[in-house]
Amino acid sequence: MSDPLQNILDKLKQLEIELHDEIDKKRERFLYKIEDKKIHFEEEVKRLHKAQAQSLFRYIADAKLVHIVTAPIIWLILIPTIMLDIFVSLYQAICFPIYGIPKVRRSEYVVIDRQYLAYLNAIEKMNCIYCGYFNGLIAYVREVAARTEKYWCPIKHARSIKGAHDHYGYFVDYGDAKAYKEGFSTLRREFDESKRACEKSPPESPENLE
Repeated sequence: MSDPLQNILDKLKQLEIELHDEIDKKRERFLYKIEDKKIHFEEEVKRLHKAQAQSLFRYIADAKLVHIVTAPIIWLILIPTIMLDIFVSLYQAICFPIYGIPKVRRSEYVVIDRQYLAYLNAIEKMNCIYCGYFNGLIAYVREVAARTEKYWCPIKHARSIKGAHDHYGYFVDYGDAKAYKEGFSTLRREFDESKRACEKSPPESPENLE
């Protein structure tokens, strides 16, 4: 008899594949391609994009005062964000090889590519670089933390949680002592299998932009 939870996880993986297929279709629709980690639009498309860009003067003039006043607060957050990036990357570099956990490829999460859009002005491009970095970093840190949790404490919570990471569905149920004792080493062995698979995998695609 099939496991209902496993069926749901399999469906989620299939939906993720379909999502990437749809993104590829969008890429063809908007006439761009990726080469050497850079986005290239057709010349006619770039010309139309530039024509739609808002000037810096107009952008600032139309900005709400509250946005201008709070902008320094947003950018101050960049300082602890960079520190988080450094320390999490350092932790992974030192500890994951010791634990036998495959390293998280940062470039698969931190994707900065919106600055190639000609219909954005300089401020909009800086904002997009910031958001791409920050949200990508959070996803990267989350995956590092998720693999750590899977290695040290792969137990579901008693209460349902929002936004559970991809590994959470494979954790043992809360209160199931037998499953924990029997499944703990199994979950750790999955890292060994995953690590071997990563070592055999081809180099990263140029679409994984940094």
